[in-house]
Amino acid sequence: MASATGIPQHPPISPDNDGQDDLEPLLGRPGDASQRDNAPIVKNLIIGTGVIAEAAGILLVASVWAAVFLNGPLILFSVHPLAQSVGLLVLIQSILVLQPTHTGQQKAVGQKIHAGLNFLAFATFAVGVVSIEVNKFANHGAHFHSVHGYLGVVASFWLLAQYAVGFTMFGVPALYGGEANAKKIWKYHRMSGYVLLLFLAATVISATQTDYNLNVLGLKLWAMIVIFVLLIVGVYPRIKKQKLGL
Repeated sequence: MASATGIPQHPPISPDNDGQDDLEPLLGRPGDASQRDNAPIVKNLIIGTGVIAEAAGILLVASVWAAVFLNGPLILFSVHPLAQSVGLLVLIQSILVLQPTHTGQQKAVGQKIHAGLNFLAFATFAVGVVSIEVNKFANHGAHFHSVHGYLGVVASFWLLAQYAVGFTMFGVPALYGGEANAKKIWKYHRMSGYVLLLFLAATVISATQTDYNLNVLGLKLWAMIVIFVLLIVGVYPRIKKQKLGL
């Protein structure tokens, strides 16, 4: 019997959750998108609809990198789409690996991997931002020349704030008055992250209308929309309602 996510229904997962049995996704039945006991955490990347999100991320990177290397020449500006696409792929992994966790032990491991992947994604995004800024200053290019530019600035500051809160909640909970108080903010951090992912999707889609893409890369608007629809289908049905306080 299949669930609403299209994945065969699993028997209930044995509780080993320290009182935190976050098993019910937004779409589907309890246990459909939850990490199995003793299962390697890497499987979290493809549980339920996760495989669709993985396909979307890989399609994005493949599309962008093919467009850059096939429609050269390779210039400093080329680093921007290359780095940002990889950064987004890494960010997707950080979400997918943590979503299915539900026991205390699973969450502890998942949070460490989530933090590490987010640090890698942040560093990759930073490379992309620095490359475009250096290119603009070197060539006296105009800032805020497109909708993509405005969205990119907002996304950059939003990401910075998201990372700052996430890393301090995890590594320095004393800033929030202790671990108990830090945990109260987690659901807002998650909500912000899921909305931010949609904003990042809009930012990438808007890049198809920039002069650089229209004149050089040739990435299609419809293709980017399809990729991000797949990403939404892959990520959002796996959201655990309990983790958002719903």
